[in-house]
Amino acid sequence: MAAALFLGGLSFLLAVVWGPPLIRLLRAHRIGKQIRIEGPQTHMVKAGTPTMGGLMIIVPVMVITGVVTIVSLITEKLQGQPVANIGQQVLVPMITMVAFGLLGALDDLENVRGKRVKGEGLKGRYKFAIQAGLALVIALVLHFGPSELTSIAIPGIAQKIDIGLLWVPFAVFWIVGFSNAVNLTDGLDGLAGIITATAFLAYGVIAYLQSFQGQPPYKVSNLVPFCLIVVGAILAFLWFNAHPAQLFMGDTGALAIGATLAVVALMTGQWLLLPIIALVPVAETATVMLQVGYFKYTKRRFGEGRRMFKMAPLHNHFELLGWSETQIVQRFWLIGIWAAMVGMALSLL
Repeated sequence: MAAALFLGGLSFLLAVVWGPPLIRLLRAHRIGKQIRIEGPQTHMVKAGTPTMGGLMIIVPVMVITGVVTIVSLITEKLQGQPVANIGQQVLVPMITMVAFGLLGALDDLENVRGKRVKGEGLKGRYKFAIQAGLALVIALVLHFGPSELTSIAIPGIAQKIDIGLLWVPFAVFWIVGFSNAVNLTDGLDGLAGIITATAFLAYGVIAYLQSFQGQPPYKVSNLVPFCLIVVGAILAFLWFNAHPAQLFMGDTGALAIGATLAVVALMTGQWLLLPIIALVPVAETATVMLQVGYFKYTKRRFGEGRRMFKMAPLHNHFELLGWSETQIVQRFWLIGIWAAMVGMALSLL
């Protein structure tokens, strides 16, 4: 655990150093956020703020985790221990982060330089199709690879339930769903970062506890430093994303972090707890779905669309109620901490 905490601190320092050059690079290439016209008017002052800030998180995580993994593989091989399963423990979440980060980068570039409506990126159906394809590949690797993930852990039931091939569509849904959920949460300065850092820390603790209990069908101890490395990088990003933000995460970071969080949850076996631990992103997504569904229903029923919330996602609703941006972020974070505590407690049942 001491090594994992050290790596998390190192990730923070590396990301903080990498931050200012990245911001200058993004400004030099005029990669600034375009604000959606239908969004809150108070957000218009944020137009032009450098986006694709997810690179500030992804790069340090890849560098540090890559070096640690190579050293671990060499050490294990010299000691005569099997190495086939060691790499997968971190390679799968690393590949997930890079793959979804690249997709998010394309979306961010389309947002900045595309020819569509101001503030929009790739067409939704194209982005969703790519997300689903990536998630399917990742799910199949986890299911048919050395880990052979097939089970679901239910709090209060000692024995995990094997659901076989049905695990794959659940995994795909989790990866796609939470990559989009974090993306919807990324609407206020510091909100998505502080919520996801809390969630990764919670799963780092869960993986650490499991390393003593032997719950999963494989060793999860390497997930502990990975989670803390991600936490360190996100905290460094928050240094520049705190209100008023100098840098936005963008889809580059939101899609990558959300998908990777889902993969970590799947690998610990405690993926059923993710909607609790990541309660805020789930609530943000639910409000969007409810808003769209209610609007369509009332338009068919009454001839005009009506809204359940002042604006979705949920943080926009509270903005229009008069809450300040800082109040929303801090109060949502308190909810996120509480939810993470509940999730960790349930994982011990």
